[in-house]
Amino acid sequence: MLRGLSALALDGKGRVAIPARHREYLREVCGGRLVVTVDLDRCLLIYPRPEWLDVEQRLVSLSSTNRDARRLKRLLVGYAEECDMDGQGRILVSQPLRAFAGLDKRLVLVGQGNKFELWDEERWNALSEELLADVGDGGLAVDLDISF
Repeated sequence: MLRGLSALALDGKGRVAIPARHREYLREVCGGRLVVTVDLDRCLLIYPRPEWLDVEQRLVSLSSTNRDARRLKRLLVGYAEECDMDGQGRILVSQPLRAFAGLDKRLVLVGQGNKFELWDEERWNALSEELLADVGDGGLAVDLDISF
């Protein structure tokens, strides 16, 4: 299970180190083979390859005559890139992906169960404030019909 929040740094070559606590799990479930793609919220999604193959299959099976389905496929499948963790647990994030998500030097990796989200730190902090305000107002919990 991919969970938790980690502050990371993007190096000068566009590499980011996956936190050590996740590396062994990723090596076990996918041999360190990951797929990075974009998210509609302007962050990146990082999937273990087997998880991505399930998502990709569902995307590809969507109707090509449905405009929204075509648009979603263009973004998620079109930007998808396979990458392997190196011996130090780093992955290379391509320039087009970094540009899409506005990634600078300081990043945040957020576990989402079956995948990670990779955010620019400033963008994540702004979103976190929004989310906290929504939760504090009871809006999210009421909308989802859950309590904490």
